[in-house]
Amino acid sequence: MRCHSNWLPKSWLLTLKHTQRHAGSLIPYLSVITTTLPLHHMTYRKLTPAEINALKANSCRCNDWNLIEVADPFRPEHYSYVTFSGRVCLGTTDSVVVRDGMIPMAAGIYDATIHDCEIGNDVLIKRIGNYIANYHISDNVIIENTASLIATGDSSFGNGVEVSVLNETGGREVPICDCLSAHVAYIIAMYRHDKALIANLRRLINDYADSRRTPYGVISRNVTIINAGTIKNVYIGPEATVCGAKRLDNGSIMSLPDDPVYVGDNVMANDFIISAGAKVDDGAVLVHTFVGQATSLTRLFSAHDSLFFANCACENGESAAIFAGPYTVTMHKSSLLIAGMFSFLNAGSGSNQSNHMYKLGPIHQGVVDRGSKTTSDSYILWPAHIGAFSLVMGRHVNHPDTSRLPFSYLIENNGTPHIVPGVNLKSVGTIRDAMKWPKRDKRRTAEKLDYINFNLLSPYTVSRMFDGISLLDDIERTAGITSEIYSYQGLAMRASALRKGRDYYRLAIDKFMGNSVLKRLEGATLESDNDIRRLLRPTMGAGGGEWLDLSGLIAPKSEIKSLCNGIADGSITSLAQVNYRLKEMAENYYDLEWTWVVENFRRWWGKECCELTAADIAEIARRWCDSVVTLDRKLYDDARKEFSSVARIGFGLDTSSAHHRQIDFEQVRGDFERDPFVRMVLDHITTKTALRDDLLSRLKKS
Repeated sequence: MRCHSNWLPKSWLLTLKHTQRHAGSLIPYLSVITTTLPLHHMTYRKLTPAEINALKANSCRCNDWNLIEVADPFRPEHYSYVTFSGRVCLGTTDSVVVRDGMIPMAAGIYDATIHDCEIGNDVLIKRIGNYIANYHISDNVIIENTASLIATGDSSFGNGVEVSVLNETGGREVPICDCLSAHVAYIIAMYRHDKALIANLRRLINDYADSRRTPYGVISRNVTIINAGTIKNVYIGPEATVCGAKRLDNGSIMSLPDDPVYVGDNVMANDFIISAGAKVDDGAVLVHTFVGQATSLTRLFSAHDSLFFANCACENGESAAIFAGPYTVTMHKSSLLIAGMFSFLNAGSGSNQSNHMYKLGPIHQGVVDRGSKTTSDSYILWPAHIGAFSLVMGRHVNHPDTSRLPFSYLIENNGTPHIVPGVNLKSVGTIRDAMKWPKRDKRRTAEKLDYINFNLLSPYTVSRMFDGISLLDDIERTAGITSEIYSYQGLAMRASALRKGRDYYRLAIDKFMGNSVLKRLEGATLESDNDIRRLLRPTMGAGGGEWLDLSGLIAPKSEIKSLCNGIADGSITSLAQVNYRLKEMAENYYDLEWTWVVENFRRWWGKECCELTAADIAEIARRWCDSVVTLDRKLYDDARKEFSSVARIGFGLDTSSAHHRQIDFEQVRGDFERDPFVRMVLDHITTKTALRDDLLSRLKKS
């Protein structure tokens, strides 16, 4: 007989048929279902009387041997001290399994209780403390020294679990699923004003969760489970390793052959999904938690009602009700992230927030826009909104909203909170972060769930700098140009900081707008003004207006609104279609960006693109190069501080010779002029200057 269609859930068969019809708009993990299910197409037969007697001789027991079916060739000597019950299908055991330490053992089942399971070829099951029940186990699986592996009835394996992000008392719940992206989660959490949108999007996720529902648990090919405790209602994808986990209950481990998952010692997880390439280890505790692709949660980190998307790294600390967008990092025991939305965050030791003002409960939330840092022992009292690429130092209890002033420092000085706008644009740390994020993308699978834009300058940040300049002008005008201290959102701002911040924003806008123009003209033959105007025409109609950051995806608000309208009115009928639209926005980013630049050209340069001449382009190129060189020189000066005499304190401890201290410092830190980052900055100046000169030479020939 065939032991395949008897157990493959009808809902999954329907999902497979649906994905075949919509192949052009697949959610990544939908296409993976066909490879992760342990589809056994083997022919099974009943046991012979001789095989039954051989099994009994090996201390195997069964109340009804007629329910046991095996594939040929069947080797009864590879089964000992096994109790069978219910319907059990056994694959072949021809191979020798080599375990850690190069210890070989013949595939088979030894010292275990097996109930109502299908077990594939070349599987090793040994020393099961309690029993394995209602699981379909694919080929080349090792399950050893494990307490129990149980499926207790219809389960979606964590799909559809509600995660109460941002507000612990509810109101922004996100139903998780194994194909959830940061961008879909963002819309569900933050767009509660659109009831039809949220209702339909939640329905799509719940429909998908129902399609994953089955009465049997699944262990896919090449999975290793060793020294584990109780595993209950958990789907485990191919190539996953579960080593020493204490308790896993109601979840999916979405491992992939090209991007496996590791779940390690003493991990406890309830109502969870762990995505491809992730690592959960060293006593991490997860409750109602989504773990994104290539995310690492280790070293006793605990999380409840939290979402972590691609490439997050969290150790030692704690999270509660957070929306951790891509590259959220916290590494310290005393750090608590609570009720906040973050992305590209670096949280220092002792970073803390509070969502409870002891009135109506823990209902307050905060937003820290992309790329920000919190220093050691920093504190923010929610509600608050911190602008993009900002640094937070000290205690901030006045609920600041600095979203219009990106790249700022928020500093507590003698009990008074200050803001220094724009100063992070000249920080070597900001540029270093922007460079390292793409290099630290650990996602190895081509099927990525989150569409991440790493650009430091984009319509999203530049539009806020436009707004920041207007805001600083208004503050200066209202309080008077002679004021020494200005006030904004409960924050003090020195007059010098206001003016420098405005200058930093102008330099950055010159850099971004000029770079966009030069990229459009790069390598082109420019024989006339008409050639310039033709090359600078928008290539897409969309892209104008406000831009948004949907937790890593930077896109025009108009495109996001169009997607949301399609979901709300029912014209978008699947998560696959939602994901496809998001993917289109990511792939079309630079064309959409150029439309925004063209729309804002007169605002910044005083002319429309269609009016530009060769002389205008030459002036734009000069201003662009000046801004690049000026900002790079500031980065160069900031980097030099890392090689100052103060930075050398603690070097050359047991010598009074300044020369020896210098040698000790250089052996550890290197020489300033040969530092890789310093060389990169100097090379960048040279490269951009050459790009300007090339454009100017081509313009002279026109």
